[in-house]
Amino acid sequence: MSAVATVLVTMRGLDVTESGPLGELHRVGHEVRHVVRDRRTPLAEAAQALEGCDAVVAGGEPYTAELFDAAPRLRHVARFGAGYDAVDAAAATARGILVTNGAGSNATAVADLTIGLMISVARNIALHDRTIRKGVWQGRMGADVWQQTLGIVGLGRIGQHVARRARGFEMRILAYEPYPNVEAVRELGVELVTLERVFAEADFVTLHLPASAETAKLVDARLLGLMKPTAFFINAARGALVDEDALYKALKENRIAGAALDVRETEPPTDARLNELDNVVMTPHTGAATPLARLRSGQAAAASIVSALRGERPEGLVNPEVWETWLRWRSQA
Repeated sequence: MSAVATVLVTMRGLDVTESGPLGELHRVGHEVRHVVRDRRTPLAEAAQALEGCDAVVAGGEPYTAELFDAAPRLRHVARFGAGYDAVDAAAATARGILVTNGAGSNATAVADLTIGLMISVARNIALHDRTIRKGVWQGRMGADVWQQTLGIVGLGRIGQHVARRARGFEMRILAYEPYPNVEAVRELGVELVTLERVFAEADFVTLHLPASAETAKLVDARLLGLMKPTAFFINAARGALVDEDALYKALKENRIAGAALDVRETEPPTDARLNELDNVVMTPHTGAATPLARLRSGQAAAASIVSALRGERPEGLVNPEVWETWLRWRSQA
């Protein structure tokens, strides 16, 4: 293939120059284009942006079989960040397209926000801020965080970082993780339990699983019904993990104490019911919105593209079964 590849970047507000997070692409001579896309961009417009591009540094916009067919030159989708649920990995694999992600690149930032959400909802920080701005100086009783029980659903990189921070609060830490890192579990003092025990025993339940067909609406009325009425629910992972109807009902009826959400089933949300509830704290999917997280995510995406084009297996390869096919394409292009 040509020594110079064309790479599309789709994120808004990202420095795509040589001095930015994607600088490695420039330094090795690849052409970088910047066309902002999001989940609402029409297929035809998305395909037009990808015309003539070998790779894309992708945000949260969808990459479907139809889009791959409309952009036949595309051979690599490098996700900016860890989640790749917007990419049809099976369709990409069937067409010999690499999919990579920046696993761990934003883990510390998401873990920081998780702890912030936990404290905010427990101590009514957002509610008190709103009432003070309305001229009301009246506090509401909060809940303790110190030495309480934290339940982590998904003990990957982000979940482990949350556990490390929770140790500073001397919390008892329960976790549900089907494929645990035994060394990390031991180091962090985590007790591995069933999903049901996490929800039944924890004072705070926080989600850190990827979105997939298996995890869709995992948190339903049954699991929420196991929670203590004094317990709080936190989601800084993916909105698709939660049955929002069941969550709204549990919050509205005070069957759980509150929820803190950085992600929603639909973004931006079309369901405004949660806006009416005082026991909910919400942020607009900002878990990875810090300078360090963006730097690391950009560097990881750029490095994966550069490595693949050199014929070196990239870090964060989601569909390794396509690698040999991709190498053959590379040698013939």
